[in-house]
Amino acid sequence: MAAPEQFEGFMIHDTKNWDNFTKEKFTPKVFEDYDVDIENECCGVCGSDVHTITGGWGELATAPICVGHEIIGKVLRVGSQVKEFKAGDRVGVGAQVQSCMKCPQCKSNNENYCPNMVDTYGAPYNLGGGNPNKDAGGPMKDKSGKQIFAQGGYSSHSRVHEQFVFKIPNNITSHEAGPMMCAGLTVYSPLKRANTGPGKKVAILGIGGLGHFGVIWARAMGAEVWALSHTPSKEAEAKKLGAHHFVSTGEKDWFKPLAFTFDFILNAADMTHEFNLQDYMSTLAVNGEFHNVGLPDKPLPQMMAQDFAGNGCKIAGSHIGSKKEAMEMLKLASEKDLHPMIETIDISEEGCSKAVRKVKNNDIRYRVTLTGFHKAFGTGLK
Repeated sequence: MAAPEQFEGFMIHDTKNWDNFTKEKFTPKVFEDYDVDIENECCGVCGSDVHTITGGWGELATAPICVGHEIIGKVLRVGSQVKEFKAGDRVGVGAQVQSCMKCPQCKSNNENYCPNMVDTYGAPYNLGGGNPNKDAGGPMKDKSGKQIFAQGGYSSHSRVHEQFVFKIPNNITSHEAGPMMCAGLTVYSPLKRANTGPGKKVAILGIGGLGHFGVIWARAMGAEVWALSHTPSKEAEAKKLGAHHFVSTGEKDWFKPLAFTFDFILNAADMTHEFNLQDYMSTLAVNGEFHNVGLPDKPLPQMMAQDFAGNGCKIAGSHIGSKKEAMEMLKLASEKDLHPMIETIDISEEGCSKAVRKVKNNDIRYRVTLTGFHKAFGTGLK
């Protein structure tokens, strides 16, 4: 079954009316040899969606825009060069839909750092952009001559390069798999690259949408896990998710007993600009790492080079994860029967508005997945 010529999505037109969604048709990218057409079933709501539509990360790259990059759906058709998928497969898509497939990053399981990547929404397409055997052509345009931009998963269908499509294990429900596609992978990748496992002491800072995944993965990977939060009421939930220890960072001198403790701090908080980072860095073991996956609208606090000298610590960041890491993450969740904490809201103009407002107001535990796509778009017919 082929996807329709135009897809439908719930879109916003400007950042001043960021929670005013309307259902509209849009033109997807041209179907090419390495593409997979997907009929969407559900989509997680990410903090990135909110940063984008509110203008926190800058002006919209294109308008109207359909956000959403935690997509689960069913394969409808595949391009002539696609070998991994077939019609009917249940698959997921995260925050990237294409890369050049030729550069050193793409050839070393680091395609999430390709300089020519295409984000799942708001990024322009070039003809043949994901073909590993030839150079990309010029801008991809619609019938009216306008540049085609990627549009996200609050939509009826998605068209994605096969490298960025992930087969979902049968025992992971779609509404739980959705948030794994961005939030889950964004924290799994740095934990994996830090060699998280037995003998490692790992702190997860900020127990929210990202951080609760961090606790789940770090515990499942075998580390000793601390949850750091300014909200003492989250202690019971953090320990239920897998934390061995809980530290309330709102308490005076909370950091002093933890000097030289952590091999790795995964900072999943969205308010780092308000932190006294020196306190957090002091809790790192020699050569320990403070790693940012939360991406706030405002700059990090100013620090002196001397602040890193006392324990030889470092500060770093990362961007989502690779397909190799995505498949490892899904295998871990499947084999260890791991479950994130998810709320669901049926997709509609009102549902999208409610979901993004809940995320912006931090009024969720701990992710939201938009569901009911088949009813909203008239899809799902056999």
